[in-house]
Amino acid sequence: MLRISIVESSSQACTLRVEGQVKGCFVEELRRSCEQALVSGSRLRLDLADVSFADSCGVALLKNLSRRQVALVNLSPFIGEQLKEGAF
Repeated sequence: MLRISIVESSSQACTLRVEGQVKGCFVEELRRSCEQALVSGSRLRLDLADVSFADSCGVALLKNLSRRQVALVNLSPFIGEQLKEGAF
């Protein structure tokens, strides 16, 4: 299960809190939510404090978002290590 909620939103920035596991069909749900914020021109920040797991597709999405200047904050040590593996 994955829960995505808007914590802060303004014309310049948006913070989404992500809770649960970024895997399977939930990867696409997170991608859509992020694209909506990015299309509006807002800087995007993902609070990942409550993400307990990401599968390979979830990790790939997070890496891609990071390359697009999306701030990934409050990573658990586990998710942080997953993102370090391989080239960013």
